[in-house]
Amino acid sequence: MNQKNLKNINSFRRVCLTTTVAVFLLILIGGIVRSTGAGMGCPDWPKCFGSWVPPTSVDQLPANYPEIYVAKRVEKNERFASLLTNMGFAHLAEEIRNDESIHEQEPFNATKTWIEYINRLAGAVIGLLIILTLVFSIKLRSIDSKIMWLSVLSLVLVLFQGWLGSIVVSTNLLHWMISVHMIVALFMVCLLLYIYYRSGKLIAKNHQFDLPLNISKKYRLLLGVGILLMVVQIILGTQVREQIDLIASNAAYLHRSSWIDELGLIYYIHRTYSLIILGLHLFIGYQLFPYRGQNVKVTSHYVVLMALFVTVIISGAIMAYFGIPAFIQPLHLFLGSLIIGFQYYIWLELGQGKTASINIA
Repeated sequence: MNQKNLKNINSFRRVCLTTTVAVFLLILIGGIVRSTGAGMGCPDWPKCFGSWVPPTSVDQLPANYPEIYVAKRVEKNERFASLLTNMGFAHLAEEIRNDESIHEQEPFNATKTWIEYINRLAGAVIGLLIILTLVFSIKLRSIDSKIMWLSVLSLVLVLFQGWLGSIVVSTNLLHWMISVHMIVALFMVCLLLYIYYRSGKLIAKNHQFDLPLNISKKYRLLLGVGILLMVVQIILGTQVREQIDLIASNAAYLHRSSWIDELGLIYYIHRTYSLIILGLHLFIGYQLFPYRGQNVKVTSHYVVLMALFVTVIISGAIMAYFGIPAFIQPLHLFLGSLIIGFQYYIWLELGQGKTASINIA
């Protein structure tokens, strides 16, 4: 490989990795928005109270601002409901049309407004980074054109995610829409990780370094099962999060110590399920340990993965026994998203193996 191509690949990988890290940070910021109840800090989208720079005082708003933004949301929701009907989701469309919470307007709160505004600024930065990733990928089209087209897909996905964000606002934080918003963010992370991994293989193939781990396909299959289980766990977690949001809203975000007691069965399933997932990954790690010298990168990534599992379980225990501290909620979500990212990247790395000399005992 000539030096120009090598330089282009390395430059692309730096930009792609920066974008991926930024998406993870945006997930953390989104968790902070939810834990502080700031999701409706800006009642419209993409502007905030009709301005690109939000107000700092209610005096800067018209006296009838609640009616103005409720009317705008209702109009946008009717368009969204019509779209759902045309797609065959008439039941969901009717739920949105009949949701009375859409007609509620939270009183202006400068702190919540600016928390949500910072979240949107971070989202705008992600958009710019995605565009930059695409620009750098164009230089690789003669080496691996799929990298460029996958980068195009990431741009389409971030635009779709922005549209979903506008629907989350217009539906007044409709719970299943928040869950879809989160799942799309995780898919975006995995797409960027794959692009980063694929670009790295260009260098590895040409320079013959970081030899593949000589490992059975069964280990990759087991980790794939672990990824699916973790996705289910994330979905369960979003449902628990939805319950907490309702409880918190009804309690005016006070009396945190009593919120856990009001959670239903889904919370206990979520808590127990985490131990099952941890057990599976401990088993995989135990089987991989004797072969750690064959690919130091894979095993070091796996050590980080196990540390993340332990940390996320500890954070869950802190929430359960210490009244759901506000700072732990976004951290718990952030750690869960990191776990998905590391699982997926290790799964990709295990796919480098060409032989199957290791068998599960």
